[in-house]
Amino acid sequence: MRIPPVLFAVLVGLVLCQIGTLVTTVYLHRALSHRALTLRPGLTWAFRVVTWIVTGIRPRQWVAVHRKHHAHTDVDGDPHSPLLEGFAAVQLGNVGLYRKVARDEAQVARYARDLPADRWDRLFFDHALVGLGLGIAAMAVLWGPLVAGIAALTHTVSYLLLNAAVNAVGHVWGRQPFDNTAHNSQLLALATAGEGLHNNHHHLATSPRLSMAKGEIDPGWWFIAVARKLGWLTLRERKAEPIEEPIAA
Repeated sequence: MRIPPVLFAVLVGLVLCQIGTLVTTVYLHRALSHRALTLRPGLTWAFRVVTWIVTGIRPRQWVAVHRKHHAHTDVDGDPHSPLLEGFAAVQLGNVGLYRKVARDEAQVARYARDLPADRWDRLFFDHALVGLGLGIAAMAVLWGPLVAGIAALTHTVSYLLLNAAVNAVGHVWGRQPFDNTAHNSQLLALATAGEGLHNNHHHLATSPRLSMAKGEIDPGWWFIAVARKLGWLTLRERKAEPIEEPIAA
């Protein structure tokens, strides 16, 4: 039975969203922001390329925004707190809130000083539109412009809404087994490769695994566990501690 092109395009977009979400949690979040993982060079390069063509994110900017969030969680200075900005402002306007810090060179230099731009960033990875354009062009060659356009739109909307939900839902609704202002949502965790276990993460930010209790599921950990067995990465276990200053090189 032939899948209608529009349905196929939506499915492709949702798959791309999950690929982008996996890259975000494993590479941008757990590896770069908190140094919970050390990736082998080959896997690092794979993540850099996928991040470029699937999300267009500059890693050092994402890291700076996230570290600032941990340094000022739900208090003045938090880039995207729903307790300060309001739920709708974060869920629907997270991109704008993100850009306020991401485009501030002083903030990026402070919170991501261990991730300076290298020659490959200057040549390729800092040019988001080029990377995203290559990804869309590849889909157009494979499946045609209609599928490429619908898939890109589906991916963009779903990826942005899910990432916003981690910040919005993750600080408003859900369980709070640990004493911090974040919340756990298992449903959100299933859709975001584990990121919905946000209360756990704020309790132990440098843990490579976000599930901490029986019955909790962290899909991102499945990838990490397999990659570890294959020798693609190593883990760094650390004690729980607040991030008050940016991580130094």
